[in-house]
Amino acid sequence: MRIDPRQIVAGVLTVTMFLMLGNMVKRQHFDAPISHHVNHAGSTQAFEDTKDSEKNLAVDVDDDGPWKEESSGLKPCWSKPGFEEDEDSKGFVTFSLTNGPECHVSQITDAVVVARYLRATLVIPDIRGSQPGDWRNFGDIYDIEKFVSSLEGVVKVVKSQPSELSSKNLAVLRIPNRVTDEYIAENIEPVFKSKGNVRVATYFPSVNMKKGKIEQEKERNSVGCLAMFGSLELQPEVREVVDSMVDRLKTLSRKSDGQFVAVDVRLDMLDNKGCQGNGDGSKKCYGPQEIAMFLRKLGFDKNSAIYMTQSRWDTSLDAIKDLFPKTYTKEGIMPMEKKQKYLGSDASEYEKVIDFYVCSESDVFVPAISGLFYANVAGKRIGSGKTRILVPANIPSDASVSLGSYVSRYVSKKNHMAYSCFC
Repeated sequence: MRIDPRQIVAGVLTVTMFLMLGNMVKRQHFDAPISHHVNHAGSTQAFEDTKDSEKNLAVDVDDDGPWKEESSGLKPCWSKPGFEEDEDSKGFVTFSLTNGPECHVSQITDAVVVARYLRATLVIPDIRGSQPGDWRNFGDIYDIEKFVSSLEGVVKVVKSQPSELSSKNLAVLRIPNRVTDEYIAENIEPVFKSKGNVRVATYFPSVNMKKGKIEQEKERNSVGCLAMFGSLELQPEVREVVDSMVDRLKTLSRKSDGQFVAVDVRLDMLDNKGCQGNGDGSKKCYGPQEIAMFLRKLGFDKNSAIYMTQSRWDTSLDAIKDLFPKTYTKEGIMPMEKKQKYLGSDASEYEKVIDFYVCSESDVFVPAISGLFYANVAGKRIGSGKTRILVPANIPSDASVSLGSYVSRYVSKKNHMAYSCFC
């Protein structure tokens, strides 16, 4: 029987379409929104909104290979609102930073927004780790003077908790991330007027980093943008450690024009039941072997330097090192004289901060685990023009690869809230 060549072509196109559709379904699961409570930075739930029908705005990256020159960055769009001259600050807002820098960013933003709305004085927070007694001063990690000066004229800030604050005149309130003016008016302001002071603790009813309605909440968004992207800087010693590690990775990547990849993969998270998928082939997290194959299929060569957020080297990371010999964790690239302080048994908060900033400043970022770390690193990268964020997937061995298919939807759809703050 004679076969029409057009039938053969149609059959090939059909198979290719199904392969592409299957891969899209997997990525949408990684990037899908969540709606239940997330109370810790280790959430493995994905949260990008894939229902947005906006045209894909990703630039064509296929001709540039896995390394693409960064844009010059965006400029802040927000204006700095000030107080009226006759406004007096009454009462205090206190809070603590917890669960790592990915949460610190959101906690700072919510506290500043609350203090601004109440016309209260903001008390600089302490930093509390996950273990009992793991406590640090704000200045151990962040630049106090930069924080205070950035908020000058927006909210009044004091560096230590006033002695007159006590349990009798300080109400403790849990507030949702990205707290709104309506929520503050209904749930926080009445308590503040009654007690005189409030202590706030942010929780995450959903990890939603989509752009807000700027026109409806112009001042609130200006305050939030300033707090999230313009108030936190590392104190000089921690900044020096991060810079030395980034410089070391770029030196190791000299055969790749000094560019390196940062991968957020933490082995303790891979055992989390949230990483196991739902039995439909969809994924929320990716392990070392999967990441290695993903990077190779995207065209990264063996000379590419890879930074892993995993705390210490583990034999399971050999799967990546076999394909990319220049794969490192913190202990492999941190200056020897800094290791005792920043990699010691009580240095978990330092390690989290280092990971956050190295991932924010790498040439390429691959979030092997979905969650708040991914979302807030993405925001920081968007603001600095480092938009090469590649969301992993299991790519069929016989599939053609388009790099643009794996660019984070935060970038391709321009739907991250950072795009409300930068232009």
